[in-house]
Amino acid sequence: MSLEQRVRQARERLDAHVREIVHWHFSPETGTPFWLEKAKELPFDPLKDINSFDDLRKFPFFEDEWLRGGPVRRWVPKAYAQRPIYVFETGGTTGIPKSRIVVDDFRIDYEQFSDTLPEKYFPKGSNWLMLGPSGPRRLRLAVEHLCQYRGGICFCIDLDPRWVVKLIKKGWMEHLRAYQDHCIDQAMTILSAGHEIRCMFTTPKLLDALCKRLESENSSIEKAGITGIFCGGTEMTSQWIRFMIEEYLGPNVYIAPTYGNTLMGLAAAEMPTAEQNYKITYYAPEPRAVVQVVDFDDYDKVVPYGQTGRVLLTTLTREFFVPRFAERDEGERELPSEKYPWDGVSGVRPWRGIAAQTTVGVY
Repeated sequence: MSLEQRVRQARERLDAHVREIVHWHFSPETGTPFWLEKAKELPFDPLKDINSFDDLRKFPFFEDEWLRGGPVRRWVPKAYAQRPIYVFETGGTTGIPKSRIVVDDFRIDYEQFSDTLPEKYFPKGSNWLMLGPSGPRRLRLAVEHLCQYRGGICFCIDLDPRWVVKLIKKGWMEHLRAYQDHCIDQAMTILSAGHEIRCMFTTPKLLDALCKRLESENSSIEKAGITGIFCGGTEMTSQWIRFMIEEYLGPNVYIAPTYGNTLMGLAAAEMPTAEQNYKITYYAPEPRAVVQVVDFDDYDKVVPYGQTGRVLLTTLTREFFVPRFAERDEGERELPSEKYPWDGVSGVRPWRGIAAQTTVGVY
């Protein structure tokens, strides 16, 4: 099957998925209280007028303020009213954090992501280190589930990214370095305890700090036994990943870059190579989530391939429906690939509208 045929097939699957998810969230029997109430304000009938992904343009842009404050159960679909519910938060350094309810999405997302990891570097049955945010965040439980799904045991550290951001904003850089050292101390203790850890999740800044600490002790990621690194964060530039591969990781350690958040799930990428100038192109987990790169001045207009725009996210699961949410990121629109026959995005970085005042913290 040609790439063109696969792209067309993926789009047909997406359109069918949109119909299913919209019907689920707007049906009186299964629907989400927030959307059932919002439907009364809409100038169209979601159950009759949404038949394809393009039809989602009838919806207004999703406002992140809708996720701040409660009652949080307004986001629980009626069909899941009796299910155990998780709540994950994002933001919250200043003001009320955004909250997202979850039943199984984090498990589904990370099981799908598991299929993208090469077993040579992420062996089944391996133990993992989760060197990233803890607390009310999706990452801790999601990485732990990924590890367990692959047959391993996950070791986690204690890390509060909100405290990191406060330290940066206050200019308490000595305290910031002490807190980073505290996190790396925890990781080093786990790695040196004989737990046979082969894989890890971490963020770019924490990976850089861990590599420096290992080097100061005449060791390295490879010597510590790590063969596969799942890494996520908007600070992951091509220049940074090239430096990490050439200076710290070497040819025997695989790094899998990802772009994701509590609302999206995980957009995966192949390991960057010298042949591709270490370019990182992410592909959202369609049809469960769709990423578009849109014009800075007109979010209804997708930019041409290779051009820069703001990231527009649509989340489409039975647990969570978010149409047309303008992310705090920008990047370049990329062509579909053989593995992912839909649009991708590269060069992800903070959106220029807020980049000057964005505090990145541990990411």
